Amino acid sequence: MEEKLLQRVVKMQFRADAVDLFLQHFNEVAGEIRHFPGCEGLHLLQDTDNSNILFTYSQWQDAVALEHYRNSDLFRTTWKYVRTLFDVRAEAWSVHIVKQL
Repeated sequence: MEEKLLQRVVKMQFRADAVDLFLQHFNEVAGEIRHFPGCEGLHLLQDTDNSNILFTYSQWQDAVALEHYRNSDLFRTTWKYVRTLFDVRAEAWSVHIVKQL
């Protein structure tokens, strides 16, 4: 059976004054995140009804690769800054694609 990539979705709602700060920071670190060992893809999405809500959608080789990233200095320093910009606590899900059409 083919091993499925782990899909990681993180929903973040920012203060209105913090969206541009987040976008600037994301642009600075996105390349490092994307090229972190085990990361197979990274997308930044924005809600169509509320521009203060953004999602990261990333693909990882497996849960171990994601945990290596989450335990890295890159994640710790990025998350320490980004969470100061939140309006509400972030939500995150790790999922597998069941069917793709």
